[in-house]
Amino acid sequence: MEQWLNDTGTTRRGVLRGMGALGIAGLIGPVLGVPRLASAQGNLANLGPEETVDVTMKRLFAGRAIKDGSGSIKIDVPLIAENGAVVPVSVEVDAPMTPQSYVKTIYIVSDKNRRPVNAKFMLTPAAGQAFVGTNLRLGETTDVRAVVEMSDGTLLQAKREVKVTVGGCGG
Repeated sequence: MEQWLNDTGTTRRGVLRGMGALGIAGLIGPVLGVPRLASAQGNLANLGPEETVDVTMKRLFAGRAIKDGSGSIKIDVPLIAENGAVVPVSVEVDAPMTPQSYVKTIYIVSDKNRRPVNAKFMLTPAAGQAFVGTNLRLGETTDVRAVVEMSDGTLLQAKREVKVTVGGCGG
């Protein structure tokens, strides 16, 4: 190595200066907002249940009364999901979407998931129609519920049971 340094005209001091500059650039980069690699989210194997559906509902709605909305909320989800990793669901609410009265938020909640809230959709009257769709990941047979918050604060709920034959969360 010593011979290579002398043959190329590079000195040990020059190499050390270059390495020092790279080290300083590595320290200054995050301060200046230079993008960097994503870091890991921890050891997922050691995570337990986040919270039960009752705790989730209390946290989201602070004990407010939730009325039966099965007459105005249509949940389209398969009764039997052959693969819990991808379960399609859509929610349609038969409600006006006017500035005076509209569907403000639609929550999709799976009772037995580690994190019960699967999705939260916020709507405005400009949406024209209260319809949302997504794919869920279900680890076991569970109730899937749609909780709808109207612009006046009224809460409505409808739910359906989905039987999962192959677990989507590692089972």
